[in-house]
Amino acid sequence: MHPALISMAGASGMIELVVGALIVLGLFSRWAAFVASGEMAFAYFLAHFPRGFFPAQNGGDAAVLFCFIFLYLAAAGPGAFAINDK
Repeated sequence: MHPALISMAGASGMIELVVGALIVLGLFSRWAAFVASGEMAFAYFLAHFPRGFFPAQNGGDAAVLFCFIFLYLAAAGPGAFAINDK
């Protein structure tokens, strides 16, 4: 079963699909990584933070890790092999 596209899970799935493809291709990767970082922060505070403060206790360690990895990619840029290397 797939969630409806109008639901929050469907919207986040579509964002992850589009943004992930843009990051892999290196096309508008700074903006895509920034959006992905914001989505991971939103997912952490919406789903994991109510269960506890520390990510190791509430199961949100992967969301926090991906948030900071995407934030690093947004700051560092796509690299030399990207489609648009700006």
